[in-house]
Amino acid sequence: MAVQSAASATGAAGTEGGNPRRWLILAVICIAQLMVVLDATVMNLALPSAQEDLGFSDSDRQWVVTAYLLVFGSLLLFCGRLVDLIGRKETFLIGLVGFAGASAIGGASNSFGMLAASRAGQGLFAALLAPAALALLVTTFTDPKERAKAFGAFSAVAASGSGLGLIIGGSLTSSLSWRWCMYINLLFVGIAAVGGALLMARQPKTPGARLDLPGVVVGSGGMFCLVYGFSNAATHSWGTPSTWGFLIASAVLLIAFAGWQTRAKHPLLPPRIVLDRNRGGAYLTMLIAGAGMYGIFLFVIYYMQSTLGYSAIKSGVALLPMVATTAVGANVGNIKLMPRFGPRPLVVVGLLLGSAAMVWLTGIDADSGYASALLGPIMIVGGGMGLIFASALGTGTSGVGPHDAGIASASIQTGQQIGGAIGLALLNTMATSSTTDYIADHAQGRPTAQLIHLASVHGYVTAFWWCAGIFALGALVGGVLLRSGPLPVPAAAPAGKPSEPETARA
Repeated sequence: MAVQSAASATGAAGTEGGNPRRWLILAVICIAQLMVVLDATVMNLALPSAQEDLGFSDSDRQWVVTAYLLVFGSLLLFCGRLVDLIGRKETFLIGLVGFAGASAIGGASNSFGMLAASRAGQGLFAALLAPAALALLVTTFTDPKERAKAFGAFSAVAASGSGLGLIIGGSLTSSLSWRWCMYINLLFVGIAAVGGALLMARQPKTPGARLDLPGVVVGSGGMFCLVYGFSNAATHSWGTPSTWGFLIASAVLLIAFAGWQTRAKHPLLPPRIVLDRNRGGAYLTMLIAGAGMYGIFLFVIYYMQSTLGYSAIKSGVALLPMVATTAVGANVGNIKLMPRFGPRPLVVVGLLLGSAAMVWLTGIDADSGYASALLGPIMIVGGGMGLIFASALGTGTSGVGPHDAGIASASIQTGQQIGGAIGLALLNTMATSSTTDYIADHAQGRPTAQLIHLASVHGYVTAFWWCAGIFALGALVGGVLLRSGPLPVPAAAPAGKPSEPETARA
């Protein structure tokens, strides 16, 4: 099979040394990606303050987080194809400006509706910005060694951004106001937009391409129903019509979408992208890892704040070692390990580390110490996440031509978002059921505060066991699907010759 090079993507990268501004471009891309990832969690620790300020109900509170994830996850594939059709630089800048506008509206919100709408707007422009950022990375770095370093930096940001979001959200809420969790994005956008406009050259659009409108409607509708159904299960129950009805609708729509993509003249998601064994394995790995990661960010935070009495800012600082080991794992994985061993061992080892860390966390109790019970597992799981992101991001975009860089990038992030929605629903259900059963089994009359604390810890432990199983399943799937050995080194297309679509590998 002729492996397609991303090297022919940019006119500025046509020289042997590549784009002389490529490292500055990488910094701009990482700033934008950091903003997108941390906004998935930056409001989590600010929600109580926002709720008190704006006066919305507990049932409305979840939509401040869900509105972002729902729109982001359902529109990623559509926006990924727009990146290829409109141009990477253009969509990157549009995404930045739109994200800034939505963030400014969110920070100035005077009602729940205004805040939720602004979060949905952030999700919309994040869905445009995220695949554009990764596609720019893929098409800017052409030398394999330099690309490994670039992916190491990007993977570190992508993997640790959610943890940094909790840290930043807790710090801003404690020291200033929950509104600064929104306004902080204006600083990120200002730096990235100026840098993108000055440093990035205009890149060619895909000639003769058309947007697959039926695929957009059916695919985006299916993704919306899937994310909404699982999000609803996390806050209500699996038996409500708004849960199983949307999940059934998503199954029907996504099956129809898959069938249509095999017949469409200009498919939204070309089958050659996902049928490649390595890329398909990377997308599935991100889905499984995304499901397990919510056990870390959700239940560890709950445990620290509700059981151990940590403040918002103290909880964020407690996660700093995980952020550090994530960055180390991502860089070592991309620069040292991926070129030698390929994605399979990194994915398997990373997920097994995550599973082991979750098993360690099952030893917590109502008065565990941070150093003895939390520090070790969160550092281990951070290193594991770094290895997973190092392999999945590079593998999920390997071998694609510039005309498919946007949709391949979106496919990776779609897997992570869908996995997060599934993990949130599954783990929340298991933890809640376990907590309720514990109280029913141990209560003698009205439950005491101590019993409720013990029941909550029991629920967290149950969630951690499920996370361990999810990560172990991911290690098995990654070990079976991903190929052994390093990824093939792409060969540059002849100068002036347009790229041909690659032939899918089974």
